[in-house]
Amino acid sequence: MFFLSDNAASPCPEVLDAVVAAAPAAAAGYDGDAVSAQLDAEFGALFGRACTVLPVGTGTAANALALAAMVPPFGAVVCHSEAHIHVDECGAPEFFTGGAKLLLVPGGDGRLTASGIDTALAGHRGDVHQVQARALSLTQATEAGTVYAPDALAALGDHARAKGWRVHLDGARFANAVAHLGCAPGDISWRAGVDILSFGMIKNGGMTAEALVVFAPELVAELRFRRKRAGQMPSKGRFQAAQLLAMVRDDVWLRNARAANAGAAQLAAAAAGRLLYPVEANEVFVQLRPGEPERLRAQGFSFYDWGAAGSNEARFVVAWDTPPGDVAALAAALG
Repeated sequence: MFFLSDNAASPCPEVLDAVVAAAPAAAAGYDGDAVSAQLDAEFGALFGRACTVLPVGTGTAANALALAAMVPPFGAVVCHSEAHIHVDECGAPEFFTGGAKLLLVPGGDGRLTASGIDTALAGHRGDVHQVQARALSLTQATEAGTVYAPDALAALGDHARAKGWRVHLDGARFANAVAHLGCAPGDISWRAGVDILSFGMIKNGGMTAEALVVFAPELVAELRFRRKRAGQMPSKGRFQAAQLLAMVRDDVWLRNARAANAGAAQLAAAAAGRLLYPVEANEVFVQLRPGEPERLRAQGFSFYDWGAAGSNEARFVVAWDTPPGDVAALAAALG
């Protein structure tokens, strides 16, 4: 019974069908095909604003390329100390920006606040001897499985704008956040001041495509070149475009996210009183009892140990396709 990560979830049928449907005939390469041509209009309708969509193959590529378009080599990205761009992307943001630094800011429950940012950067100077912050990168849903409310995200966007920073949103679990909040996608993206969204699909029933959704048109031209230079512009791009279109049409992305969130809520109820963070998406962090990790694994449950070695902290992730019976079995075991 698999609760390690939603990265390993299977592609949903709509995505597989779309890839097959795009296969029979030859088509122009490098985004010149009829399928890719539909992306901007489809996502524009979803977000309620004109935007440019650039497919890429991984979330790391999406994040790193977005930040590279915003931040010069002598600049810096302000982010949470547990942000994926810092902990899990092997220096890709630093590499693709040409050497920009990440300025780390702590924050409770995985979230940043304006006051926390100001406190962390209080001693940072504006002279030539230090890198200069040029962008704020936020994560929605956060690495702790929590979610920013629209007004909280907008306040951070306003704070960044007042400092002259761009805003990037790592939306690897953006769908889970929208499903939890019940808001419009635009409410936690461009209306909150986001310039570029890394719209995650692979964790949510996609296969090999993520979407860079660019709301700042002045960044598009450079991003196209950076995407090509990074090897993220496949000749048969219609197969990535087909996946993205299949996810956003008929609200497949929300259906999948709601299923994952519902499973996580079931686990949260079973582990009440032992949760490390509020459960607002599809990740559940639990303080296990001594010997409980071994007992759960012996029962066939797979999950990641979390926190310091020997802490008995664990992370359980429910995917869109996690069998309800597996969720019920884990809930019973945790209860």
